Amino acid sequence: MKPPRKLHIKSYGCQMNVYDAQRMVDTLAREGFVETGSVDDADLVILNTCHIREKASEKVYSELGRLRAVKDEAARNGRQMRIAVAGCVAQAEGEEIIRRAPTVDVVVGPQSYHHLPQLLARATSHGRALETEFPVEDKFGFLPAPKPEAIRARGISSFVTVQEGCDKFCTFCVVPYTRGAEVSRPAAKIVDDVKRLADHGVREITLIGQNVNAYHGDGPDGRSWPLGRLLRRLAEIPGIARLRYSTSHPRDVDDPLIEAHRDLPALMPFVHLPVQSGSDRILAAMNRKHTAADYLGVIDRFRAARQDVAFSSDFIVGFPGETEEDFAATLALVTQIGYAGAYSFKYSPRPGTPAANMRETVSATEMDERLVRLQELIDGQQSAFNKAAIGRTVDVLFERAARNPGQIVGRTAYLQPAHVMASPDIIGQVLPVTIQSLERYSLLGKLAAPATTPAPPSPSQMTIGA
Repeated sequence: MKPPRKLHIKSYGCQMNVYDAQRMVDTLAREGFVETGSVDDADLVILNTCHIREKASEKVYSELGRLRAVKDEAARNGRQMRIAVAGCVAQAEGEEIIRRAPTVDVVVGPQSYHHLPQLLARATSHGRALETEFPVEDKFGFLPAPKPEAIRARGISSFVTVQEGCDKFCTFCVVPYTRGAEVSRPAAKIVDDVKRLADHGVREITLIGQNVNAYHGDGPDGRSWPLGRLLRRLAEIPGIARLRYSTSHPRDVDDPLIEAHRDLPALMPFVHLPVQSGSDRILAAMNRKHTAADYLGVIDRFRAARQDVAFSSDFIVGFPGETEEDFAATLALVTQIGYAGAYSFKYSPRPGTPAANMRETVSATEMDERLVRLQELIDGQQSAFNKAAIGRTVDVLFERAARNPGQIVGRTAYLQPAHVMASPDIIGQVLPVTIQSLERYSLLGKLAAPATTPAPPSPSQMTIGA
């Protein structure tokens, strides 16, 4: 029997890329590939790239330089290694990747990775293969269902893509150019995916999309379903204990989504809602299509529906033209809302975006200083939020064994890691935990009640990582 070929995927960036990497594994498993954690013995290496962070392209080229040496060594040992670049950098750079890094065999955009088997065959016969067009067909209709053993190996939490692309055209963002226009999957397809995951032990689903709450997929009733309606249907699936979604845009928070948070116990009261700035002038320059007051109004609607809701967000400091007054407005917004956590970044231009041509730049020194001030405020709020859990009893969904012997780690409704001393039998269960202390960002506690609920199917077969 021919030995399986080995596949190594390195993913950068967002949750969408994590999901896409898993689907590439599922697609290539039909071609006889199995995953390996080592580049050195891989027959195929895929860099699944992200174009959001600073100097993303240069980081990819640097990694390709290292891979060239590995590929050359494999050739000297009589073994052929293929290298593919996938994802948003592949979409943005296209033929430039092959020109600058001739060691690359395949370049494929995020909408075409279902064609990987054909692209690999084309590279074998023609030396190179490139596909960065936006195909007419829905790639999800061509992707194979993950095998049961693959589902179990990935644990009790899973991402499911429901929407891709973005129509907002924020002036700093490349997503509309690398992922295309907003497209939503049919609700029935998503329900089938979640049922399959639940049947094999998945207990928590995070619905993902570049602009996930813009979801408007065709429903089985012939109507277009908003995200709130989809969440209601998924909450009915046996075995699914928790539902989440990410990432949202404030402009697309509608009444059905607010009502879902009010009505569905399975929908976690933790919302990632990027605002980017607290200054209306900067928000307008970013083309965010909302004001600070609009954003605060959305926060108020969530809180009116569910008092225990908490928020995280994204912030950009040093956007072209940002003054100290603009930055002070961001600090004021953060202070007013009080976040459970947030991500903050220095602005960096993305070629091809309108903001890249804006000339009122902020100095690197000012950016660094503002980022420190903002992050200190956010860190203080996150610390206070975590400390507030001490002495309380909270529900925790247990995921895996922790690094410390005898400990099992899970997450609260707010994605806080929580550690207890317990048997691995509790993996997959939602159990009450009394929080006793805080160690950095992790909660430490003890089970408040014995584990009596049966675990999901075949928990012993799940991979329990460090």
